[in-house]
Amino acid sequence: MFEWLEGTAIAIWVGESLWGYPIMLGLHVVGLAVAVGIFVMCDLRLIGLFDGISFASLGSLKRMGWTGLAVNAVSGSFLFTSQATLFVSSTPFLLKISMIFMAAICAAVIQHRMRHEAPHWDVTGAVAGSVRGIASVSIALWMGAIASGRLIAYL
Repeated sequence: MFEWLEGTAIAIWVGESLWGYPIMLGLHVVGLAVAVGIFVMCDLRLIGLFDGISFASLGSLKRMGWTGLAVNAVSGSFLFTSQATLFVSSTPFLLKISMIFMAAICAAVIQHRMRHEAPHWDVTGAVAGSVRGIASVSIALWMGAIASGRLIAYL
């Protein structure tokens, strides 16, 4: 199946054309910066940094964060097609995908809690310990996914 995937028109365009790989990689980097930047900023606020930023104001950025993650998913899928047989057996790649999946779950849980509790947190300044824990795990997962992604080229 992965050999077939590498023979598709999109995989050939990404892997062999002058512009395919740079365009997809550029989109992947932009999506990464937007998604991870927004999600980690929110996580850092939840663990107690940046007191000047209200919790409620961070909720307005969630759509942009998910859009960045969607851009990453599409561009990453296109990049994957060009070397599917290599990536499917790459430990750093598999770790990266696993960590992104778990980090996205953390982001969804955090955003659900923020939707209901952010106004209270802004008044009291007290974020539940469980939310702080999830935010800490989220930061670790995003950083691990980035490090694993970089290691794909070397391992």
